[in-house]
Amino acid sequence: MSELIEGLPDAVALRCLARVPFFLHPKLELVSRSWKAVIRSPELFKARLEVGSAEDLLCVCAFYPENLWQLFDPLRDLWITLPILPSKIRHLSHFGAVSTAGKLFVLGGGSDAVDPQTGDQDGTFATNEVWSYDPIIREWSPRAPMLVPRAMFACCVLDGKIVVAGGFTSCRKSISQAEMYDPDKDVWVPIPDLHRTHNSACSGVVIGGKLHVLHKGLSTVQVLDSKGLEWTVEDYHWLQGPMAVVQDSLYVMSHGSISKQDGNVSKVVVSVSDFRRRISYAMTGLRDEIYVIGGVIGPEQWNSDIRPMSDVDVLMMCGERPTWRKAAPMTQCRGTILGCTQLRI
Repeated sequence: MSELIEGLPDAVALRCLARVPFFLHPKLELVSRSWKAVIRSPELFKARLEVGSAEDLLCVCAFYPENLWQLFDPLRDLWITLPILPSKIRHLSHFGAVSTAGKLFVLGGGSDAVDPQTGDQDGTFATNEVWSYDPIIREWSPRAPMLVPRAMFACCVLDGKIVVAGGFTSCRKSISQAEMYDPDKDVWVPIPDLHRTHNSACSGVVIGGKLHVLHKGLSTVQVLDSKGLEWTVEDYHWLQGPMAVVQDSLYVMSHGSISKQDGNVSKVVVSVSDFRRRISYAMTGLRDEIYVIGGVIGPEQWNSDIRPMSDVDVLMMCGERPTWRKAAPMTQCRGTILGCTQLRI
């Protein structure tokens, strides 16, 4: 007699449970102790991949509330709130956020808290701490710290490993160091430095299996090939602005429109004039759609109010003409988006 489902071998029962949507897992745990043990086991994650029931979710962290993350289920149009990130740094921001091996990783960054009396920054500018969130057991865990503390840096996943490059160690010191993290071994190793650094924040996108590091205000892009782990410098003249990768193609929101970048050529896809007053939002790709999440409505000439937003707008790229639709707004997070990434679970 099976311990999980009567009349079924446990291996078959596990594959049955693996097909249940992720948002229902807390309810499955209430059935029995054996079900709870299975739902919180690594075997369930492997089984979900094997039976093709893995789900692609979005992970989002905003300025309000402090250090809180939410997951978005696009198929069911609902938000799931995670436990508070247990970092001791208040209002952690300017960090890297990626996912690999079924876990969310939050790396580095510093405090965005401000002393209400002096207006000065109240806390750490850059840390090397690393946190991972396991959605199976629904817990945050500290991981091996980065070799170099950094904030406002490029952070991406190449072949299952996390690569960080550039950024700042203090408000006056930009760095060129890069390093790579193996999530299975929980180990960081140095890799070749960037060829160039710049006194501006940098970001990274993965296209064609290569990491592209961009500095704000520069037309040059530094490219890392995962095979040789060598950097090359390319002058792509990409548009400047929020970026999203959809089906291995790069899209940029700039000058009131979203354009597709094809090498040095940019082609306007759709006008976004309605977003002109919306700032500090996240723009990310998921499947064949572009998500614009949160942000704030900036002040106008006759209105100095700044309104935090929880809205989610989705650009559907399928079909001959891209069209916008509304998704469920964030239920807890609102305002400036500090981190946004995809998670396959």
